[in-house]
Amino acid sequence: MSDVEGDEVPSAVVPSGPMDINTAIQEVLKQALIADGLARGVREASKALDKRQALLCILAENCDEPMYKKLITALCMEHGIPLIKVDSNMKLGEWAGLCKIDQEGKARKVVKCSACVVRDWGKESPAHDVLQEYLKANK
Repeated sequence: MSDVEGDEVPSAVVPSGPMDINTAIQEVLKQALIADGLARGVREASKALDKRQALLCILAENCDEPMYKKLITALCMEHGIPLIKVDSNMKLGEWAGLCKIDQEGKARKVVKCSACVVRDWGKESPAHDVLQEYLKANK
């Protein structure tokens, strides 16, 4: 640490227009990760879904194993937990924090993630509201 004031890390620039669903998911996952309310991976996700701790489940469309998709989808349907599907497991891994961030702020060594579950929303934000509206519209 230095003695100079203003050692703040620059935060991501928030677009001024309406937030799209992928940006909202990314922001919500970041807040859940900070609050330690994120279950990442099929094992943690299925445990959280089975215990009915899940508030939201996110599943990657390009999952390698079709039985993973069936298991997560069935658990969500059985317990009435909202399920959102994203296109890439690489993106989901980056959003869930399964990567290293280099000095320029770029994600390096991203680990793929097929499923993650939000157990605790963390801090309420506009992204959370956008996500709730999306879930209401797509019931």
